[in-house]
Amino acid sequence: MIRFSLPRPRHLKIVSVVAAGLLVASVATSPAGNAAPATATPGGTPTAPGLAVDEISSSPNLRQVANLPKQAPFDTTSAFGTDMAFQGRYAFVGNYNGFVVYDIARPDAPKIVSQVLCPGSQNDISVYGDLLFVSTDSSRTDDSCASASQPATVKESWEGIKVFDVSDKANPRYIKSVETACGSHTHTLVPGKDRRTVYLYVSSYSPRADFPDCQPPHDSISIVKVPVHKPTDAAVVATPNLFPDGGYEGIPGQTSATTGCHDITAYPTKDLAAGACMGDGVLLDIRDREAPRVINRVRDTVNFAFWHSATFNNAGTKVVFTDELGGGGAATCNEIVGPNRGADAVYDITGRGDARTMVFRSYYKIPRTNADTENCVAHNGSLIPVLGKDVMVQAWYQGGVSVWDFTDSTRPKEIGFWERGPLSDTQLSTGGAWSTYYYNGYIYSSDIQKGLDVLKLSDWRTWTADLVRVPELNVQTQAGYLSW
Repeated sequence: MIRFSLPRPRHLKIVSVVAAGLLVASVATSPAGNAAPATATPGGTPTAPGLAVDEISSSPNLRQVANLPKQAPFDTTSAFGTDMAFQGRYAFVGNYNGFVVYDIARPDAPKIVSQVLCPGSQNDISVYGDLLFVSTDSSRTDDSCASASQPATVKESWEGIKVFDVSDKANPRYIKSVETACGSHTHTLVPGKDRRTVYLYVSSYSPRADFPDCQPPHDSISIVKVPVHKPTDAAVVATPNLFPDGGYEGIPGQTSATTGCHDITAYPTKDLAAGACMGDGVLLDIRDREAPRVINRVRDTVNFAFWHSATFNNAGTKVVFTDELGGGGAATCNEIVGPNRGADAVYDITGRGDARTMVFRSYYKIPRTNADTENCVAHNGSLIPVLGKDVMVQAWYQGGVSVWDFTDSTRPKEIGFWERGPLSDTQLSTGGAWSTYYYNGYIYSSDIQKGLDVLKLSDWRTWTADLVRVPELNVQTQAGYLSW
């Protein structure tokens, strides 16, 4: 998600068989009216917009099995629920105020194990063994969990990565901080090849001449090296420039200029990564973990406003990029915006080695029209490990949850959905699903305002996914599901 407001003036082991700052000028909204209940066609897609406040609508194959609302001190409207990571029986969910550890041993009855109060948007999160990493992307007075907001124009302000020891899930311990240029909007965990090291690829953006620690041009990422057995030695070891010739210059009010990256997804076993870098999409060779190289770069100056995130298919032959039109704070799932903006773009990866290129095939957007009081746009999702198919589940903020098949890159199609009605039928309020991921037989969704939702997908087309169990999941660190 593009940051809303800042104090300145975002390892799998198979154990079974198988901005608001970028509100695009062309995104228009109309006065909200009273909503009528939606009806569903046999295929599962509502025939008309208009769920009532908090009303649930879904396809027959996707049902909610649990919801655990946000708890104090994370229960305010400004305490956004954000990204998720998983390990064993636990889910770790970021929040603008810190993070929450859930026990999901019984997916239909999740429980809160602990809550760590440590403010600093977005608190993007990942986990590796006993270590948990969170991103701080708002300028703070210091690196402590008791810090306060402070303008980035102040040299002493701090932003970056925080490291926690979560060996005791009920009592996480803050053990280390690493400051990074322009903060850490998101980070991507990349295990080192020696198994003794883990790397964090830190994405950040929006430099300014009066920000001492975020100077333009900012065409780089920060790479933090973490010795697994001595995490307090974590440090920035490289800041590779991904755009030595400069990134996309952008079109004011329409498309974002590239001034860093928003998010990176790595596929370590294939030595690949895909970067969603505001105005550019890039394919990276990460054989040398400390020196990633851009091997291909694509742009979409017609329909993409803000390159937000990426997802590989299991074979590593396709990549899905998302466009966060309107920064996650606008109503873009409507007829005015249309089907090709605020959508996903499916690219095939062709060629070999440094000759690999990304070739555009199609757009995918949820086929339902949402109300003008609902922020709705493509956001975070994950693969569902379906044998022989490319299927993913994805969050669309107040557009809800969509399960879609892109096995045919040119003809992606939705096969299931779940949606909650708007927070308000009179005004646009920020809410909905931030991240929605598949983990060990269930779909987990972090809702900005409503807490943790748990869904169950029951569909003959996806049943093979139930055979797959993994001990740990960081969605931006993809790993292959056996041989498919």
